[in-house]
Amino acid sequence: MTGNGKTVIIGLDGVPFGMIKDLADTGIMPNTAELISEGIFKKMLSSIPEVSSVAWSSMITGKNPGDHNIFGFTDLLPNSYRMTFPNFNDLKAPPFWERLEGKSVIMNVPSTYPVREMNGVHISGFVSINFEKSIHPKSLVPLLKDMNYRLDVDSQKAHHSMELFLSDVDVTLDARIKAYRYLFDNEDWQTFMLVFTATDRLMHFLWDAYEDRNHKYHNQFLRHFETIDGAIGEINNKISDNDLLIMVSDHGFERLEYDIYISHLLRKEGFLKFEPPQEMNLKNIHEDTKAFVLDPARIYLNRKGKYPCGTVEAGGAEEILFRLENLFRSLEVNSRKVIKDIYRKQELYSGPYLENAPDMVLVAEKGFNLKGSLRADKLADKAIFTGKHTQHDAFLAIRGLTNDSVVPDVPTVTDVISIFENA
Repeated sequence: MTGNGKTVIIGLDGVPFGMIKDLADTGIMPNTAELISEGIFKKMLSSIPEVSSVAWSSMITGKNPGDHNIFGFTDLLPNSYRMTFPNFNDLKAPPFWERLEGKSVIMNVPSTYPVREMNGVHISGFVSINFEKSIHPKSLVPLLKDMNYRLDVDSQKAHHSMELFLSDVDVTLDARIKAYRYLFDNEDWQTFMLVFTATDRLMHFLWDAYEDRNHKYHNQFLRHFETIDGAIGEINNKISDNDLLIMVSDHGFERLEYDIYISHLLRKEGFLKFEPPQEMNLKNIHEDTKAFVLDPARIYLNRKGKYPCGTVEAGGAEEILFRLENLFRSLEVNSRKVIKDIYRKQELYSGPYLENAPDMVLVAEKGFNLKGSLRADKLADKAIFTGKHTQHDAFLAIRGLTNDSVVPDVPTVTDVISIFENA
C-alpha cells in the first residue's frame, strides 16, 4: 500500500451482499451503514467452489487455486485415494502479510493453521486443532487463555440444543472482541485483519431465523450482528482519515431447500463403483469407476497413472466429461433444474498446481446444496441446515480509498489484497 496510512480488514464469513445491505438499511448495523454510505460498496464473486478454505486462501494470497493449491477442505494424497485435510502448510502462495514490510496482526482467518513465524501476531481460524499451534508469538497463549479465547464455535452443540449453541456463539464472540481490543491497542501494527466466523455457523443452522421475524431465535440472530457492528464502529472510530478500512465476506448465503448427493447420482448412472458394492469408501473404488466426487461438487476422473485403480486413459477423458456434462445439465428435482454452472478446470484455474485441480466443478441453482458424501442412499434430502453457501453474492465495502480505479466493476475474492496494496 502506498502512503503512511494503516489498513484494517474486517471479515464476516459467509455474509451475503443482500443481508449486509438489509441489516444496514434497517438499523441493525448502523456503523456498517455509515461505512457503506461513506465509501465503496459492491457485490463480489467468491471462489469456485464457494467454500471458506478456498475463498480465504484466494483472498489472502490474491491468487487462484492453481497458484495456491487449496481446492477444498479435503483432498487426496498423491497417487492414492486416501483423504487428507489441507492446512496452512499446504498453501503454496504467500499470504499478503508475509510480503509486507510493516507488522501485521492477523486474527481468526480460516485455513491458516498451524501458524508460523511472521512479523507480528497471528491467531489462526478454523480449522484449528491445537491452541498453542494456533498462536504466534507463543507469549500470547496465557493471555488469550485468561480471556477464555475460543478458536471456533462448537457447532456440534446445535445438533443437540440450539440454546447451548447460541450461548457458545455469544461466549466465543465476546472473547474474540476482547482479544481484538487488546491487540489493536497494545500491539504495533501496520495491517490488522479480523474475521468473524460464527456468522457462517449461524446462517447454516438459522437462516430461517433471519428470514422469519416470528422465529424463536430471530432476535438472537440479529443481536449477533448488532454486537459485531458495535466492534466495527469501535474500529472505525479508532482509525484516522488516512487509514483504509475494508469489510469483506468470502462467499454469500441463501435458503437451503435440498441437499443433493452427487455421488449417489454417479453410482446410479454407472460412473462410480465400489468393490464390494456395499462398502462405499474411496479406498474401495472399483477399477470400472470413471469419476468420483469430493465435497462439495468437485468431479475427478479416475485417471490411469494418477490413481491406484485408475483406468481412464487421456484419450478417453473428453468423452466421459461430455457425458457427465449432459448428465448434470439434465438433473432435476421436483421439476427444478439443479445445476446452474458446469466448469472444466482450465476455465477456473491456472498455475503450477493445475494438475491437482478437479476435472470439473459444479455450481448449484438457488436452494440446492451440492454434497459429495459417498454413502448417501438417495439423491435429494434435507438435514439440520437451513442455509447454504452461494458464489455470486459476497460483498466488499471500503472506506478511505482515494484511488477507486483499483476496484474492478465486479470484484472477486482474489482482488481484495491487490486493492489495498495498490491503493
